[in-house]
Amino acid sequence: MRKKMVVGNWKMNTTSSSAKELATQIRETAGPHLSAVDVVFCPPFPYLSLVSGVISGSQIGLGGQDVSARSPGAFTGENAAEMLLDVGCEWAIIGHSERRTYHAESDAVVNQKLKRAVQLGLSVFLCVGERKEERQSNQTEVVLETQLSGAFSEIDLSVVAKVVIAYEPVWAIGTGLVATNEQAESAHAFIRGWLKTRYNAEVADGMRILYGGSVKADNASGLLSQPNVDGALVGGASLDAHGFASIIQSAAQCSCC
Repeated sequence: MRKKMVVGNWKMNTTSSSAKELATQIRETAGPHLSAVDVVFCPPFPYLSLVSGVISGSQIGLGGQDVSARSPGAFTGENAAEMLLDVGCEWAIIGHSERRTYHAESDAVVNQKLKRAVQLGLSVFLCVGERKEERQSNQTEVVLETQLSGAFSEIDLSVVAKVVIAYEPVWAIGTGLVATNEQAESAHAFIRGWLKTRYNAEVADGMRILYGGSVKADNASGLLSQPNVDGALVGGASLDAHGFASIIQSAAQCSCC
C-alpha cells in the first residue's frame, strides 16, 4: 500500500519569523499524524536552513522549490542540488507550472533538472498538468503523455524510485477552482497506466502520484480517498497551519481506510 504524502509548497511567501512560526505550528498540530503520512515542507530558499532547524528530529522532510540542472559555478541566481543537500533537503520540486510559465521551462529543461537531482541523491516532485484550454479541448491525456515522456527521457529503473509525480491542472492552481474527484482520479489513473507502459507494473503500482490544485481542508478528504490519489501538493493552504494540519489529518484517515 502506498503511504499518503502531503507536501507544502510555500512559494514566494513568509519571512524568517513567519516561516519559523508556521513550521513550528504545523509540527505541533500535525504531530499525531506524522507516522501515518509523509509530510514535506518546501519553504523559500532563504529559509531552508531555518526551517530545517525547526523540523530537526521530527518526521517532516525538507525540499527546495526548484533545483538547477547545472553543477556549482557561474550561474547567478541558481541553486545547485549540492546546495540543497547541504542545508538538509531531501527533495526538490521540478517542473512546477509556475516555472514552466514564468521562466519558460521546457520539457527538456525539466528532464535535465530531473537527471541532475537524482544523480546527486535528491528525490523529486515532478509536476505535470494541462491548461484550461487543453482540458476543454480534450487534450489532457495528450499533454500529460508529452510532459511525462519528456521528463522521463533516459531516466532508467535505477533512479525512477526517487520520483514522485504531482498532477497539477494549471487551471486549478491559485484560482480557487479544483478538479472534481472524478477528474483527479481519471488523470492519476492515466499517469499510472503510462508508467506501466513506460516501465512496468511494479513501478506503476509503487510510485506515488499527488494531486495539486487548490487543495484545502474542505476538499482534501474527497480527493485523497480516490484509489490513485496518493497525497497532495498544497500551495496557498499550506500557509495556514491549522488548515494544512487538517489536510494531513484527512490523509491519515484515508490511509487507514
